[in-house]
Amino acid sequence: MAYPRELLNEGEELSLDLRPHWWYFAKNFLFGFILLVGIIFITYLPDGSSSTSASSTDFLNLSLQKMSLYVWLLVAFVWMIVLVAAYLQWIFTLFVVTSDRIIYRSGVIAKNGIEIPLERVNNINFVQSIFERLIGAGTLVIESAGEEGRSTFRDVRHPDAVQQEINRCRETNDRKTARYATEGLEISGGGTKMLSIPEQIEKLAQLRDQNIITEAEFLEKKQNLLDQM
Repeated sequence: MAYPRELLNEGEELSLDLRPHWWYFAKNFLFGFILLVGIIFITYLPDGSSSTSASSTDFLNLSLQKMSLYVWLLVAFVWMIVLVAAYLQWIFTLFVVTSDRIIYRSGVIAKNGIEIPLERVNNINFVQSIFERLIGAGTLVIESAGEEGRSTFRDVRHPDAVQQEINRCRETNDRKTARYATEGLEISGGGTKMLSIPEQIEKLAQLRDQNIITEAEFLEKKQNLLDQM
């Protein structure tokens, strides 16, 4: 399931739309392998003779073998349910990078979401073990200005490439923000005069009315200017 395009702001462009790496299922696959080995081991144990008396050791061993097999099959059934749940969780886990923000969403029924505006991103790091480098997975750590401050995203596909793409989007966003900042200067008599905050908001409204900036960008820049008062 891709990120819904209708949730993008007007003029916002989608750069990356990723699901977690397949290493996300590593624990489930490992447990499944252990279950398979256990079931094979129990299945090929030497059978006792069912014609012996109930008090004989062979009959007891046969009963324990059958009981163990049933227990392992029950555990395998539970594991399959857990695997299906993990797969659904994987489908609904998205790491998205747009021209304006970083979006993380997860959860099938109960939803969890994180949004980080690119202008608030201070630093981006990634961590990869030797094995993760071989399979193209890793952990991405994003430090931003805000209440959260530090967000960690695990099982990211090719985190080095994702880091580069986020930096590219940040540079583009910074150039756009710098262009808006120059709108707060008025050239007069060979010099420049800084416009007041109400005048800057009025100028932003004019840019919005001329469809140079979107309504979302207008509201965001307006709020930033009001925060400076």
